[in-house]
Amino acid sequence: MSKFDIEKFDGKINFAIWRVQILAVLTQNGLKKVSTGKMMRPTTMIEEQWDEMDEKTLSAIHLCLSREVLREVINEKNAADIWSKLESVSMIKTLANKLLLKEQPLQKIL
Repeated sequence: MSKFDIEKFDGKINFAIWRVQILAVLTQNGLKKVSTGKMMRPTTMIEEQWDEMDEKTLSAIHLCLSREVLREVINEKNAADIWSKLESVSMIKTLANKLLLKEQPLQKIL
């Protein structure tokens, strides 16, 4: 795998931008399709090859996460599942942040 300087996702940086960067790295290494799940496995590829690619993809994602975020997704066993979990976790945090921002002006007034 090539070396790229990508900030670890810690839940504070913009997930959408981080995701684009990680997918670019995965694409450069021929691993992007694995992040979408087994239904995208080419019919010509044997399952053992797919599983090996999935392990590489999963480890690449793990290495680009902060310890705090990794703790939240540590039980995910494949790349597609970790993507799904990361998206749901970041969406919840994004929504919570938006709600908090909407409340802050009201709190200042009161």
